[in-house]
Amino acid sequence: MSRDIFIGGAWPYANYYLHVGHLAALLPGDILAKYYRGNGDRVIYVSGSDCHGTPITERAKKEHVTPDQIATPYHNEFKKTFDRLGFEYDKYASTMDEHHHKYVQDCFLRLKENGYIYEKEIQQDFCETCNCFLSDREIVGICPHCGGKSTGDQCEVCAASLDSNEVLDKHCKTCGNKTIMKTNKHLYFELTKFETELQQLINKNQSSWRKNALGEAQKYIDMGLVDRAATRQLDWGIKVPVKGYEDKRIYVWIEAVLGYLSVGQEVAQQRGIDFNEFMSDTNSKLRTYYVHGKDNIPFHTTIFPALLLGLRSDYRLPDYIVSSAYVNLNHEKMSKSKGNLITVNKLLDMFDLDTIRFYFIFNGPEIRDTNCSLDEIIQTHNKFLVGVLGNFVNRNLSFIKKKFDGLITEGKIETSIRELTEHTYQLVGSFIEKGEFKNALNAMIEYISFGNKYYDTQQPWIQVKENIEEFHDTTYNCVYMIANMANLIAPIMPETSKKIKEMLHLPEFQWKVQEISGDIQLDDINLLFERIDENEKIRILEIEKED
Repeated sequence: MSRDIFIGGAWPYANYYLHVGHLAALLPGDILAKYYRGNGDRVIYVSGSDCHGTPITERAKKEHVTPDQIATPYHNEFKKTFDRLGFEYDKYASTMDEHHHKYVQDCFLRLKENGYIYEKEIQQDFCETCNCFLSDREIVGICPHCGGKSTGDQCEVCAASLDSNEVLDKHCKTCGNKTIMKTNKHLYFELTKFETELQQLINKNQSSWRKNALGEAQKYIDMGLVDRAATRQLDWGIKVPVKGYEDKRIYVWIEAVLGYLSVGQEVAQQRGIDFNEFMSDTNSKLRTYYVHGKDNIPFHTTIFPALLLGLRSDYRLPDYIVSSAYVNLNHEKMSKSKGNLITVNKLLDMFDLDTIRFYFIFNGPEIRDTNCSLDEIIQTHNKFLVGVLGNFVNRNLSFIKKKFDGLITEGKIETSIRELTEHTYQLVGSFIEKGEFKNALNAMIEYISFGNKYYDTQQPWIQVKENIEEFHDTTYNCVYMIANMANLIAPIMPETSKKIKEMLHLPEFQWKVQEISGDIQLDDINLLFERIDENEKIRILEIEKED
């Protein structure tokens, strides 16, 4: 029976190019989408660019341009980059989209009508030098929990989400002067009302949320939930649809996560799907996945579920939280200011697409922080893609091309190989559905490695001289495994899968055992992967040095 799958990929912030940290965090979403579509399931896979907030407004002021002149070029660049990566979003949107604005405003009013938005007169940080109230990101100070450096909303050391009133020793980020407190009026979201439901959600998903998500979410609750400001003193963002708040905007932490719903609704409408029914907890066929990096865990495990609960009692809360740890570059934390950062576009100029996708699953930050280096990518490429997968495919097909002009004669598929193939589909599929992509990839590698061992054991180069029938059976079994490898690797390595399928004249990817029958005529044999030698390595390193 077909399933309903909702996949939300985190919205990268539109003030710089995508880097390898974004890639590692977001790649699992595309793998999930490809896999479930291959299963014949009904998938809605969405994401977009986060274009509001203080960092963009601050940069716009410095460069004497409007905020949209900062955000729009990066948003357009993000779309091109995701296309280069082979990501297949049903829609990649922007928080600047008119539909998103209206949807979020409607949600805001619904939250207010449901009794979760209230007015509060507060003492807010004011900079006398700049003559303005300060938003949270315009404040720098000390975290009350760990004593680390903090902005007005989050500690840079312990990652605790903060209210600006909690922060110690506050200064204006723009001019460096100490802030004073002045009376201001804001609307607040009553997050504290949902503590019981959020704790129940954590308890319920001990086996489906990643451990870092469970730990961060529990820590966030244990520190004590506080009601959070739902408006901020800005002139860039979504207007507050409440009288008396015309000079304020909806806080980005509310409107960005609601993007999953705003864009999901758009996609559903285009397909004639009732989005409310699709996302309802009564939809027994539904699974929801939210894919993001470690720094976004609190927003997806506490704030977003609370908003869902506040909007509708029957919204499906996150089933799977696929939260990645951090990627370090050359054993150092990535930093734009320190020049220790590689953009995704630059990486795509260095390596084949599938080399990149393979590496960031094989060495991805699925469980813990990982290190990325160009040398490691090259070593992984040569060892696994050339030495294991490429070796099995190319030596089999090239030998047949040489000896029989590409004609693969029908043979008998061994029962043990058929059973192993069926088992591998079940195993890999189970791992992917649970968000265990590294385990899924290891199972694929084991299957391919078995194929290489089988080829070596059977010795078809001897069989072709001594027993031609055995030779045809051996090569047919190998081609059967190659055909199924093309399906198994498709969610992770779509380009390589396509190459294999074209060589063997196979149908488009479906997640099911690929049967073959009759003789098969090979046309051109294309090398799947070329070994990266020292000269190619020098070329890659030169690209790295380019600005």
